[in-house]
Amino acid sequence: MTTTPHPLVARAQRLAGDLLLPQAERVDQEGVPASHVEAVKRAGLLGVVAPQEYGGADAPVAVARETAEILSGACCSTWFVQTQHHTPVKLLATYASPVREKLLRPLATGELMAGIAFAHVRAFPRVPVRAVPEEGGWRFEGRVPWYTGWGLNDVMLLAGVTDTAEVVFVFAEAREQPGLTASAPMRLAALTAARTVSLELDGLRVPEEAVVLRTPQEEFAQVDLPRAANTSPAVFGVAYAALDLVARTPDGEETARSLRTRLDEVRQDAYALADQPAAPGCVPERLAVKTRAYDLLRAATTAAIVAGGGRAMDLGSRAQRLAREGMFLLVQGQTAEARRRHLGSLAASG
Repeated sequence: MTTTPHPLVARAQRLAGDLLLPQAERVDQEGVPASHVEAVKRAGLLGVVAPQEYGGADAPVAVARETAEILSGACCSTWFVQTQHHTPVKLLATYASPVREKLLRPLATGELMAGIAFAHVRAFPRVPVRAVPEEGGWRFEGRVPWYTGWGLNDVMLLAGVTDTAEVVFVFAEAREQPGLTASAPMRLAALTAARTVSLELDGLRVPEEAVVLRTPQEEFAQVDLPRAANTSPAVFGVAYAALDLVARTPDGEETARSLRTRLDEVRQDAYALADQPAAPGCVPERLAVKTRAYDLLRAATTAAIVAGGGRAMDLGSRAQRLAREGMFLLVQGQTAEARRRHLGSLAASG
């Protein structure tokens, strides 16, 4: 944690304590309301990583991580909806394009909210979404398996792969339109509240000026794989929240203290690795630390269930919600290599 709370950290703490945590069990069952998104916007948390010249905070990465831990520990569904927003902001801030001048300021200030539809690119050489060049723009064909925040987002960062293995990132309106149809919201074991759908793309046309980046798939993978190997701050946010529950129960204080000490150590290692340049061969070390973090997340949420006893089986139980959120985080953003290494670690520990 930062020594002197950054103003955004203080706002995140107030938002979590006053709104997100008290309503988390209700939101888990009923869905993230638009009022929660508006509260995140008012707190300035959609502009954490955005450049100041476009109305953002341009906060240090440690602040971005800490606010993510706070939000995810209070209400993981709300965190998951708003965390989609930050990748489009970073991409617009990094690459000069006509769409940057159109969208970066309203995204940085929270006037607009963005979602993402590009995780399927990691399936290459399988191509779930094809990008086809046309005169004046691009046509997208295929299926986006997961899109979070449907009905809450204004725009989405969509990616497809061309026949020449180029990844094309564009911005499109996050609404049904010719060539884009959304499924019914998915019923999931965890984070159903985050309004996740699949998107059918049947000739969605996007103008050339909506393109933010075109890059060879191989170059995309070189950047994406090390980034995906980093441990999400939400892993620590949910684990710490679970340990807070354990510490407040009879006989739970020592267990919480022991697990928290180990979690602190892994958190420090994970963030130190994430701060290093993505050198060749860095992925295995990052995944090893990520797996250790998963082990402690599982231990922390299991301890919350055990400490809660039979009451933890109630759908309104905070311990159960955290355990289900922890289960979700085990596969969120999962790559094939992460899955192999995690399964190998579980086999070895048995």
